[in-house]
Amino acid sequence: MTTETLIVVPARWGSTRLPGKPLVEIAGQSMLSRVVDIARSAAEEVMFTRPSHRVDVLVATDDERISEHCHERSVDVVMTPEHCPTGTDRAREALRAKDDAADYVVNLQGDAPLTPADFVSGLILGLEDSVADVATPVVRLRWHELDLMREQKKVTPFSGTTVVVSNNGEALWFSKQILPAVRNEKQLRADVGDDGLSPVMRHVGLYGFRRDALEGFVSLKPAHYEQLEGLEQLRLIENGYRIHCVEVDYRGRPAMSGVDSPDDVKRAERLLS
Repeated sequence: MTTETLIVVPARWGSTRLPGKPLVEIAGQSMLSRVVDIARSAAEEVMFTRPSHRVDVLVATDDERISEHCHERSVDVVMTPEHCPTGTDRAREALRAKDDAADYVVNLQGDAPLTPADFVSGLILGLEDSVADVATPVVRLRWHELDLMREQKKVTPFSGTTVVVSNNGEALWFSKQILPAVRNEKQLRADVGDDGLSPVMRHVGLYGFRRDALEGFVSLKPAHYEQLEGLEQLRLIENGYRIHCVEVDYRGRPAMSGVDSPDDVKRAERLLS
């Protein structure tokens, strides 16, 4: 029996700080085409690893200029409503517009051109191998990376999200606070050094849903702790959905969550070089 996954790349035109963001060029290539290349590489890896697993890539947009850009590059694209509140909602609208029978849907944001392709393929395989409703990547921070996160939060307290994971790999909680608190940090650091792994995991904002979980999620009202923390994944936990955490490793590759401003474009170009 064939398993089907649809990787949806939401790409909307409107952006306060970077209008037309998906078509902005980064080192000579549009940001959207870079993300599509990532999605296609992930799809190839999954289908090579699991020959019975089919993966398709689809861009979901609200603008004809982005749609035309996709057509010029032979990228499958579907028009979705301009008012979709989140990328997850746009992914659901794309699934409905395409009338796709996918078992799993991955929401790969169109402004994340430095996402490693193996994060996406690992997410898909992790979802298939689990009994959870949703899967998402997490990375364990080294002590010096945790120090950096702490310094960043002094300036931007709501940057960076941490996650606490159970023994069976399911998310217990996500927070903009650094979790867990580490009472015996001095001894733990001494045991492994600053380049050793800490107990803190950072969430990578990428999701794979079982189809019914995606439909259920977007039909729910924003939840209490979701609104307090500003984290939509808490809506899942607050409503009893199970989230499988796939541990990944950047292996020295540059990490950047998203491109939202001209300065971010310059930073992305520096990292790619």
